Amino acid sequence: MDFDWTPEQRRLAAEAAEVAGDAVTRFGAHCDAWMTGYSRAFSKELAGRGWIGMGWPVEHGGGGRPPLDRFIVSEAMLTAGAPIAATWFADRQIGPSLIAFGTEEQRRRFLPGILAGETTWCIGMSEPGAGSDVASLRTRARRTGGGWVVDGQKTWTSFAAGADFCYLICRTGDGTGHRGISELIVPMDTPGVTVRPIVDMAGGRHFCEVFFDGVEVPADNLVGAEGAAFGQTMRQLEHERGGVDRLLSNRLLYDAALPHADVSKAEVRQEIARLETGYRVGRLLVLRETARQGPAGFSAVTKAFCTSHEQRVAAFVSHTLGLPALAWDGLGRGLAYSPSYTIMGGTSEVLRNIIAERMLKLPRENKVYRSFGILSG
Repeated sequence: MDFDWTPEQRRLAAEAAEVAGDAVTRFGAHCDAWMTGYSRAFSKELAGRGWIGMGWPVEHGGGGRPPLDRFIVSEAMLTAGAPIAATWFADRQIGPSLIAFGTEEQRRRFLPGILAGETTWCIGMSEPGAGSDVASLRTRARRTGGGWVVDGQKTWTSFAAGADFCYLICRTGDGTGHRGISELIVPMDTPGVTVRPIVDMAGGRHFCEVFFDGVEVPADNLVGAEGAAFGQTMRQLEHERGGVDRLLSNRLLYDAALPHADVSKAEVRQEIARLETGYRVGRLLVLRETARQGPAGFSAVTKAFCTSHEQRVAAFVSHTLGLPALAWDGLGRGLAYSPSYTIMGGTSEVLRNIIAERMLKLPRENKVYRSFGILSG
């Protein structure tokens, strides 16, 4: 099998690397660039190159390009640490969700702003007491004459403080569990929306709490099926969990530490070999996702492997650099952030349950697999 890029793809990769390097020169390098590298100016530059919505259908304003093209551009941006956070969620999840489940009017209203790099979106999913368990959420939207009134709270909502819109997952009926879940588009300047940034141990402020107190949302901001949107949400999570961002978030740290590794020691060489192998295996998993060659739910495998790999990278960087790794600079903040990799976007425990129960069809009480940590609880 030929894994090499075509000449056109190699040219795209070289161009993307050059653009990313220039962005880093002007805006700085960012560990976890898709979470912390926020620049609307650079978003508009990406839009000008047609690098937002690259794979979206042409009839909806997208580039109609192969999924591999977006992978190539994303890989270059993340490796360099270019500030792509302002575009990431909208390009990766919101646009495809609106194309798949939204109305034609919604597409005309919201997609152009995303494609132009002018609007930033957040996703209102996790709640206090309902982090990785979407079926336990309690934020509720009740019907009124003119639409919906939303009450509730979301947490760990990335970019909420600077977002223009929230793609909100909430309850709209009497159903419990997977039933009664709907998706609404909420403008963040709507009266009753309150955002409080959460300052994490690394000094980041991109996670936020969002409170909805009698927030009025127009009826035509409902996306897809009322009360039956759990499948839509799971589709969205497939986009979220299987991307190259889950592999390369802290690649900058690895590249910074590698020249300082004492390769005269066999154990150091072995660890480098394990990490280099991990990068290649993770990349193949992501490429399988990108090419849509994996079975349903395969993104759980990709994320579980790649985020565990990222934590091994952080451990290698800490051991390699020693005391300098404790300095409170970009390096230190990146290392302090590493425990979150296997939590955000679905904990590894939840993902292993998905792999065991939905993909491998293992019984929940299988003590052999439980002993290996495949099943939690």
